[in-house]
Amino acid sequence: MALSPLNRRRLRNFRRNGRAFWSLIIFSVLFVLSLFAEFIANDKPILVNYDGAYYMPIFNFYPETAFGGDFQTEAIYRDIEVKCLITSQGSQACWDDPEGVIEEVRATGMVEGQDVNQGWMLWPLIPYSYDTPNDIGRAAPSPPDANHWLGTDDTTRDVLARVIYGFRLSVLFTLIVTGIASVIGVIAGALQGYFGGWTDLLFQRALEIWSATPSLYVIIIMFAVFGRSVGLLIFLMILFGWPALTGLVRAEFLRARNFEYVRAARALGVSNWTIMFRHMLPNAMVATLTMMPFVITGTISALAGLDFLGYGLPSSAPSLGEMTLQAKQNLQAPWLGFTAFFTFAIMLSLLVFIFEGIRDAFDPRKTFA
Repeated sequence: MALSPLNRRRLRNFRRNGRAFWSLIIFSVLFVLSLFAEFIANDKPILVNYDGAYYMPIFNFYPETAFGGDFQTEAIYRDIEVKCLITSQGSQACWDDPEGVIEEVRATGMVEGQDVNQGWMLWPLIPYSYDTPNDIGRAAPSPPDANHWLGTDDTTRDVLARVIYGFRLSVLFTLIVTGIASVIGVIAGALQGYFGGWTDLLFQRALEIWSATPSLYVIIIMFAVFGRSVGLLIFLMILFGWPALTGLVRAEFLRARNFEYVRAARALGVSNWTIMFRHMLPNAMVATLTMMPFVITGTISALAGLDFLGYGLPSSAPSLGEMTLQAKQNLQAPWLGFTAFFTFAIMLSLLVFIFEGIRDAFDPRKTFA
């Protein structure tokens, strides 16, 4: 799709802002990598070759019997017996001496005098998922080492795996909440500012009442009634987040509704909806985008704060706020605090730099300079 000359100029201005441009590249790379977190950090292999067939445990359930075992439960691929079964093509000798059988297959290609085609497993770079308890052989939380690059938390879960999954969850949560709440807030502010009068008055009184509602208490009550869930938290955050941009958009529309181009459009019979969102909204975008970094960082901080207090995402979810709580509860483990701090600092800084560049790109004074 071809860009208009105005949008090409905006894009060119954004690319000239080196800090914003490189922040967008770095953030995009990190976010895209986090979308494939299951291939980067997982306690299941990406690919298994067994008896000439290929299996993908990260997507499918395979019982131990699929690899020559005795149980119908899902295979625990990190167990030495399961590794032996896959390597030796299901030899029953694995139950007696798994390590010896693996060494024999790798050295001779035989088990108990019979030739076998050695099976294999392709593991992710980090062989732990965000909820994998690890037998670290010492007290938890444990400091960084060769197996756990950022150490483990107080339940022996790998910190780096939780950072990867937690970063993805925080960004996706923020994009959903901010996107929907911003659309609702912009529409509400546009209606107030464009029509004014009783429409503006009623909206403002309702907004004042709603803004005074204690959101934390409502979240606690709703969680007590319906239980903690990601969907319910998203709904509640949108419910209390949409007024963030309403006042700003309302002020811009109140200022612009008496401009000459708006009067001319009305005189030509252009519909109110087209005037508001085709002609007036683009002129209000600079002020709106100026507030957007604060809305986004506020949503991330609100999620982290709720998780820190225990009223956020379910306890089973990978949460950066929960990591911050663990850092507070385990002051003898400074790697938890440093990891949480630098994760938030880098993520929020990149987002602020990106939206600063977008704001400048939409600024008419710089666009037409």
